Amino acid sequence: MQNNAHTDPTDNPEQMNSDELLFELKNVSKRFTRGKETISIFEGLDLNIKKGDFVSIMGPSGSGKTTLLNMLGGVDKPTEGSILFDGNPIEKLGEGALSKWRAAHVGFIFQFYNLMPMLNAEKNVELPLMLKKLSRAQRQKSVSAALKLVDLEDRAKHLPKELSGGQQQRVAIARAIVSDPDLLFCDEPTGDLDRATATEILETLQLLNKDFGKTIVMVTHDPEAAKFATTRLHLDKGTFENLTDANRETSSKGVTSS
Repeated sequence: MQNNAHTDPTDNPEQMNSDELLFELKNVSKRFTRGKETISIFEGLDLNIKKGDFVSIMGPSGSGKTTLLNMLGGVDKPTEGSILFDGNPIEKLGEGALSKWRAAHVGFIFQFYNLMPMLNAEKNVELPLMLKKLSRAQRQKSVSAALKLVDLEDRAKHLPKELSGGQQQRVAIARAIVSDPDLLFCDEPTGDLDRATATEILETLQLLNKDFGKTIVMVTHDPEAAKFATTRLHLDKGTFENLTDANRETSSKGVTSS
């Protein structure tokens, strides 16, 4: 499995230039309207994420961690400000272009796996490839490679109910990486696992980051899980604090990951 290089998400999602900066949030604000009340999640948020970084984001419930992850993944859009991917503002893309961009660049990993219960492991992993113009043999080759990477080749024919929680999460990781995306967005990927199993999952994410060059952004409540990241951030009251190194410079509006 390779780390693809992709470019302008509006034109050719199969190529990306070699600039080190991957994501740049510029003065991003997010607000929701509930009746006559406007709820601000964060205001004027800045953040840089470099290619090949493994970023963990911690913070209290309601601080906007999942909202931020959804905006980075193009599932949600900021109220104000811009989210640049490789220099291109993804918030300006229409739904069709966003779907195309996500298919080319993004893999999602969730706390509760989100596997299809009626499909076995290999069929669950194959799902993202059904959107691509690939032969059955090509799809099977990619699925086998992804399952091998997460050490589940011998569970390919098992249904989710026949797998442990950790095995189900590894199937979910295989599904996220089967199309070889640049980015992995992980929302509490170990939140439903015991410590030993969680460590196995985090070590797999580390492998994908270090050996395969995947850029990973992980939301977690677990300080032990956050330690697996190369950049550790804390989001609270609309601002970031960099926990990676107490001597690194922070600002009232955000922080640059490095």
